[in-house]
Amino acid sequence: MEYSPGDSRSTSKRKVIAVVGGGLVGALNACYFAKRGCGVELFESREDIRQAKIVRGRSINLALSHRGRQALKHVGMEEKIVSKGIPMNARMIHSLEGKRSPIPYGKKGQYILSVDRANLNKELLTAAEEYPNTKLNFGHKLLDWSIESGAMTFLRSDGTKMEIKADLIVGCDGAFSAIRKQFLRQSRFNYSQTYIPHGYMELTMPPKNGDFAMEPNFLHIWPRNSFMMIALPNLDKTFTCTLFMPFEEFEKITTGEQVLEFFQTYFPDSIPLLGEDALKRDFFRLPAQAMVSVKCSPYHMGNKCVIMGDAAHAVVPFYGQGMNAGFEDCLVFNEIMDQLNEDFNAVLPEYTRIRVPDDHAIADLAMYNYIEMRAHVNSKWFIFRKYLDNFLHFFMPNKIIPLYTMVTFTRTRYHEAVQRWQWQNKVINWSLFLCGTISAVGGTFLLIRHLPQSPSLLVDQLWARVQVLKGF
Repeated sequence: MEYSPGDSRSTSKRKVIAVVGGGLVGALNACYFAKRGCGVELFESREDIRQAKIVRGRSINLALSHRGRQALKHVGMEEKIVSKGIPMNARMIHSLEGKRSPIPYGKKGQYILSVDRANLNKELLTAAEEYPNTKLNFGHKLLDWSIESGAMTFLRSDGTKMEIKADLIVGCDGAFSAIRKQFLRQSRFNYSQTYIPHGYMELTMPPKNGDFAMEPNFLHIWPRNSFMMIALPNLDKTFTCTLFMPFEEFEKITTGEQVLEFFQTYFPDSIPLLGEDALKRDFFRLPAQAMVSVKCSPYHMGNKCVIMGDAAHAVVPFYGQGMNAGFEDCLVFNEIMDQLNEDFNAVLPEYTRIRVPDDHAIADLAMYNYIEMRAHVNSKWFIFRKYLDNFLHFFMPNKIIPLYTMVTFTRTRYHEAVQRWQWQNKVINWSLFLCGTISAVGGTFLLIRHLPQSPSLLVDQLWARVQVLKGF
């Protein structure tokens, strides 16, 4: 049975679903369960983001890609959200000398979308609220819940308590989940939390002469090996710039003059775009924020509770898949519900079985991609391999698929994408080695003679081939 906004049919036999957390994944989950005809109670400890004068929490821009779009599409939200996003077709690499070099994300026509976190959250809450079988409860802090009965106790913002009993509790309450704390008290629950030694700080690049200060349809990256800065476009023609750097480096900068000196050394082309005064002021507006990666297993307890999104798998932001993975959680759970006729005894363990290896894989990929973004993109070999992979994908689309394409533009399971990527790398690297060997035997004596003195010569020659591959 399916309910839609305006449906007035009896609700006496509805399953009661308590969604804890009113962020992106919680709000989308509310839409999913309401669409199925369940009675949905969403609980958020903070005030309604749609009424708040100041939106608290993280504000890193989000990159919406295929997985997230498919999840939004299922509840009729894709078109609305996409219309308020800005397409980014490629990375734009800013060298220390100020040269800009694009690296496409995929084939022509493939792009990711820069979307505003707060606006997306507001749209999803409003969509959930339009279902008559959904109630949004703000200012409700979870105090306790029972694995056996599904009973929950909340503290309201006015100091009173509220109790509710649910058929299923869905924990979507973030990396420091109150729901997950109960899991930690159970045996055979695996949990790990890792803070990376780098923090992040956000700066705003204002419009220039009423337009974007840089090319808008790119994710701009200033890679500097041990740290980097990125910039994503916004609808108001600003860019949100995020500086990722070890905390000890942030701590060395204590004055406005030191800020300018640092940017003049590493990001000189950004200074006139950010503005010297704004840069000296905004750098100290908030301290650098930490980033945490969380892995755990299983994602369910009994037949009464399941966790999704950051509550199950907080990831660092460097693959742009945190939100997309969380949204895909909703979609995968819904697909399993269809397959197993909403039998929570079967659905919950099956969800854990399917989703844990995928979420662990994207957590690892996100860690790896930070190294790629801040260091590897400076390498001629890296750029050559990017173009070579795209070249091979063009001619053998079903045999060779770049990792980024699998992760970002398909719903290939994350752990399967990693396995395929590792196999492809072996095949391509061995092929390059064999081609190099055959070429050497066939008449590249000069190259061989120079290799002991200049190991980079082979890479330089391969780099020259990039100009040919760029057409694909």
